[in-house]
Amino acid sequence: MTRKDILLSLSSAALIGFLALPTLNNILPAYGWGIRLGVASALLFLTLIGLASFHFISRWVKVFWQIAKFIVVGGLNTVLDFAVLNLLITLTGIAVGGGFSLFKALSFSVAVINSYFWNKHWTFEAKGKSRTEFIEFLLVSIVGVGINVGLASALVNFIDPLFGLGVVVWANLAALAATFLTLVWNFLGYKLLVFRKRT
Repeated sequence: MTRKDILLSLSSAALIGFLALPTLNNILPAYGWGIRLGVASALLFLTLIGLASFHFISRWVKVFWQIAKFIVVGGLNTVLDFAVLNLLITLTGIAVGGGFSLFKALSFSVAVINSYFWNKHWTFEAKGKSRTEFIEFLLVSIVGVGINVGLASALVNFIDPLFGLGVVVWANLAALAATFLTLVWNFLGYKLLVFRKRT
């Protein structure tokens, strides 16, 4: 593991823990700050343990390290997406309807910009600057936005919260379901199209 990998692993884990707090505040309002900080700390340590485990396995299967970095960057993007979404929900009290869809589009867009830099410079370690690369990234990401916002909005706006969950928790679960589908799309699109080795 290089010094860059160590630094970015620690940074990404710390950011994941910190950025989880606005979401934890919204979905765990009945619990005190001690519990919320405990969950955020657990996310930080699980990120580091996951990276260390995948790095160990990558001694035999090289692509595992790249997959691990992509998963961590995806995790970072997810908590950033959720942090922005939950801050907007907290500030406005809007967790359904067109307002939710707008907030989800904004929060996901912030995460996509973050994703480009982390994936380019750490996950795929793409060299050089290419206008084509950024355009391809935007195209893959725009499809990802459509998948993410479309699925999350459909779940929130057309299915009532299940199991007696509140609308804010339901909005977060819908966003999580959309994130998983988008994660698969983005990895394949970024690896096979955007950050492929160019000859």
